Amino acid sequence: MNKYELAVVVSAKIEDDARAEVVEKVKALIARFGGNVTDVDEWGKRRFAYEIQKMKEGFYYFIHFESDSTVPGEVEQRIRIMDNVLRYLCVRQEA
Repeated sequence: MNKYELAVVVSAKIEDDARAEVVEKVKALIARFGGNVTDVDEWGKRRFAYEIQKMKEGFYYFIHFESDSTVPGEVEQRIRIMDNVLRYLCVRQEA
């Protein structure tokens, strides 16, 4: 089992409930493919260095999880088509 960190930037234009739902969907995706979410770090609303889809800010979430090496690819494939996710990045953490 490898340790991963998934950074997700969610649109600031949606309500708090919808934002929490997006994070829950991502956590459910990780669990569906056999991963184990260990921590969710919410950084809150941050200003972007440049505009993304005509938005100047978004909410940042960092989800730490453990899984096999195939899970990040599967999760990224599903996150790519989610509406309110502006950017994402999954990196493997060194032991």
